[in-house]
Amino acid sequence: MRRFGLIGRNISYSFSRKYFSEKFAAEGIAATYENFDLQEITEFPEVLQKHENLKGLNVTIPYKEAIIPFLDTLDKTAAEIGAVNTIKIEEDGSLTGFNTDYFGFMESIKAFLKPHHQKALILGTGGASKAVNYALKTLNLQTTFVSRTASKNAILYTDLSEEIMEEYTVIVNTTPLGTFPGVEDYPDLPVEYLKSKHLVFDLIYNPPKTSLLQLAEARGAKVLNGEKMLVLQAEKAWEIWNRD
Repeated sequence: MRRFGLIGRNISYSFSRKYFSEKFAAEGIAATYENFDLQEITEFPEVLQKHENLKGLNVTIPYKEAIIPFLDTLDKTAAEIGAVNTIKIEEDGSLTGFNTDYFGFMESIKAFLKPHHQKALILGTGGASKAVNYALKTLNLQTTFVSRTASKNAILYTDLSEEIMEEYTVIVNTTPLGTFPGVEDYPDLPVEYLKSKHLVFDLIYNPPKTSLLQLAEARGAKVLNGEKMLVLQAEKAWEIWNRD
């Protein structure tokens, strides 16, 4: 029986295990899917040693970038993005890294983009933010990262003036702030500047409508969560695992 799984930290809530276990049952696929909850990425080689018949893995917070040195090769897109969320274990045991997050995000958001959606703020600078950035640039949007710490690649939340919020009409939260059980939390975005022309996408799916999305919706903004993105990236991962 083929085995698949998820690498991450504190992932008992995981979408992936439930999704794939239900998919395997419904489609009569002889495979299992399990969580590998690692406190440190250095535990990863042990997972491979202990679990035979592993054919593929998903990777989630906080290891989408940290996993890369453990892989043998990277798909071209994953290399450009600089983050991996899908690993294919080849017949010879070598590990190839892919990124399906960008595909899931891009296919989820593009139907909601309007002509005035020219610029996007990406909240957070982790592995998921890199996939979002790649997707938005593919869709011809200008992007700016927003972070709690200053860097040459990101502006601070305290920099978000009314003028900037007026200019950047797409906002994507890639941070875990607002995930169950911390449902009251949300990034330090000046929500009072949100308007009906804004599109706010939160990668979080649990809860389905985060505090950020509730606040944005109350200001008239269009809001989307990450559930469809997760389904699409999971199906793309399944396609990769089953390629010859």
